[in-house]
Amino acid sequence: MRKKILAAVGIGMAAALALSGCSGSSSGSDDGAEGADIRVWLVGTDTPDEARDYLKTTFEAENPGSTLTIEEQAWTGLVDKLTTNLSGSDSPDVVEVGNTQAAAFTSAGAFLDLSDKYEELGGDDLLPGFVEAGSYDGNFYAAPYYSGARLVFYKKDLYAAAGLSVPTTLEEYVANGKALAAANPGVSGIYFPGQDWYNALPYIWEAGGDIAVKDGDSWKASLSSPESIAGLEMIQDVMTTASSAPKDGNETSPEVPFCAGEVAQLSAPSWVRWSILAPLDAEAPGCPDQESNLGVFALPGADGGAAKVFAGGSNIAVAAKSAHPELATAALEIMLSDEYQTILGKTGLVPAKVSLADTVGTDEVAQAIASAAANAKLTPASPKWADVEAAGVLQDFFVKIGQGGDVTELATEADKKIDDILAG
Repeated sequence: MRKKILAAVGIGMAAALALSGCSGSSSGSDDGAEGADIRVWLVGTDTPDEARDYLKTTFEAENPGSTLTIEEQAWTGLVDKLTTNLSGSDSPDVVEVGNTQAAAFTSAGAFLDLSDKYEELGGDDLLPGFVEAGSYDGNFYAAPYYSGARLVFYKKDLYAAAGLSVPTTLEEYVANGKALAAANPGVSGIYFPGQDWYNALPYIWEAGGDIAVKDGDSWKASLSSPESIAGLEMIQDVMTTASSAPKDGNETSPEVPFCAGEVAQLSAPSWVRWSILAPLDAEAPGCPDQESNLGVFALPGADGGAAKVFAGGSNIAVAAKSAHPELATAALEIMLSDEYQTILGKTGLVPAKVSLADTVGTDEVAQAIASAAANAKLTPASPKWADVEAAGVLQDFFVKIGQGGDVTELATEADKKIDDILAG
């Protein structure tokens, strides 16, 4: 994500929203107005068409005279766009936000307080880590939408040709990646584009490090700790010896190089399986002929078992400045319903409700998801963390790591940048 627009004039997210009148309460507009159109911002293509159709059809059937319009947004630049639009006079009504970004908006009063709807929306059945990410100062603002643990997808034929077996430790995984790259020139033994900081986190966490740690009431960057440096050195080794991915590339659409024969292994969210196996006549075609050749396992940890991986996913909230908060909340209730969440589960997204976990299936992918999700972690719960992402600090840092820069010097520089943002 790019530098925040408002930061250029010295106004932080919380201040920008406060100056615009966001207070976490509804605008008080007439929800009964005939012909109201509820605008739902969904990000990226992860929400399947079946779910989108169900939401629109169900909402309009339950609210005669009103309509629902889904407006797809891009992840790139999302923080900037939400900061601007949630504080404006033309705010969307329901918005999806990345779980790592939720704290910034809940603390700034950008979302409607849903505390009195907590039980109705799922209560203690909701994913607890995402409830925490969507809560602030004891109040509940952004509900879980879906989660997705990162899995390793690999090509069985390349594994067999290299005489490899599924690794049981992180070190074995890296060794397999190097072997695959050596045996298949031009192919990434582990696909690792430079900006992909999400997939860098397990190496740091498994070495006992972290990107930032709680220090009293504040957060301090810790990329330069000895433990983090050990993980970063392993990341640089992977990027420079096992990966042929662009050193300045990002993690979007990994199914493209996978299906082009350029990848032997990649770590990606569980739902990427469906992108890889998408029909050739799809809008974004995959390689369905690889179904029998597609293997999957949970990334192994340093000492065996599942590694700590980033718990990707989203929260969903009603904008504080929605012109129709009751109708917007009605749409949110549909999105948290068992029927809607089951649709998400059947397409590989981990549902927002614990009780629906088995909707992702019982095959090897579902088993890998369960193993990975059990040990997943979130990014620091600082209200300023979205600002770190928006500034591109981690993306720039890992690009330089992939380009062979001095790990300790780069980590020290990145820590300073992160601390400055978190303290701002």
